Amino acid sequence: MMTLYMEPLREGGSLPGLVEASDDFRYVAKFRGAGHGTKALIAEYIGSEIARAAGFRVPELVLLDLDADFGRTEGDEEIQDLLRGSEGLNLGVHYLSGALTWDAAANHTDAATASRLVWLDAFLTNIDRTARNTNMLLWHGELWLIDQGASLFFHHAWSDPERAALSPFPYVKDHAMLADASALAQADEEMHRRITPEIIDAIVDAIPEDWLEASGTPATPTEQRDVYRNFLKTRLSNSRIFTDHAIAARQNIV
Repeated sequence: MMTLYMEPLREGGSLPGLVEASDDFRYVAKFRGAGHGTKALIAEYIGSEIARAAGFRVPELVLLDLDADFGRTEGDEEIQDLLRGSEGLNLGVHYLSGALTWDAAANHTDAATASRLVWLDAFLTNIDRTARNTNMLLWHGELWLIDQGASLFFHHAWSDPERAALSPFPYVKDHAMLADASALAQADEEMHRRITPEIIDAIVDAIPEDWLEASGTPATPTEQRDVYRNFLKTRLSNSRIFTDHAIAARQNIV
């Protein structure tokens, strides 16, 4: 449970906040009352756990309960409205104190890591990993991934998930690590060993029911889970579509 709202983190468009919880740890809270509601929390959860399964460092995720009295004394009306609209279950991301933003121009990694990350974001259709906003941190000399909430953007329209699953992901051309991703074919093979249908099922099954019920999607929670799992499994089994597209996009910039 959240016990103390410390400060807003205005770098994010959804206005996450630094909070302290009943376990005495600090978390970056992603609020259900923000612009994209619980769909952003669902995308953050799925994207983060898929990234973890893929071998990347991702901060621990926790569920944070917010009661009706939390933030009542907050002086900022915008934040008070956000907190009032976020009563219930929210998402917390363990706060990496002292971490630095990964600078795509100054910080470099090996081709295998860059290729796995480009593959991952193309798989998740994550549009928010650009040189301008890498959503990567340097913590204790190691690369950490944050903010996967812009993944799975098909679910905002919910119109043709099967077609979306087979898309090449054209936004990969703007990826912060595309130039360094010279081993995409090898990354495709490795990711199939790391991300399995069973792992996808386990992640999708763990999405809180409450988030699905509040998503605003015209489908039951069970139906939504089926759509997410089918999207991810279809995309995985047809990964050459977006892998080949990423390879071609890289050839245009190097």
